[in-house]
Amino acid sequence: MADTTALYAVRFPDGSVSLYIDEQYAQERGIDPSRLVRVEIPREMFVSGSVQDIREYVALQLEQQQRTGTA
Repeated sequence: MADTTALYAVRFPDGSVSLYIDEQYAQERGIDPSRLVRVEIPREMFVSGSVQDIREYVALQLEQQQRTGTA
C-alpha cells in the first residue's frame, strides 16, 4: 500500500483551494485540467484527517511549490 494518495487541486486568486479526486472529475466540474496541480497527501492524513486538514495541507504544499517554482 502506498504511503501517499494523490489529489488534484486548484488554488484561486482569493487563496481558496478546491480539491478533486482526479482530472476527469475536475473537468466535469468545469475546471481547466491545465490549472490542476497534483499533490501527494500522506496516507494517514487522507484516512483520518478532516477535509479542512487536507485543504490546509494542500494550500501549504501549493504555496511551497510556488515559492520554489516547481508548480
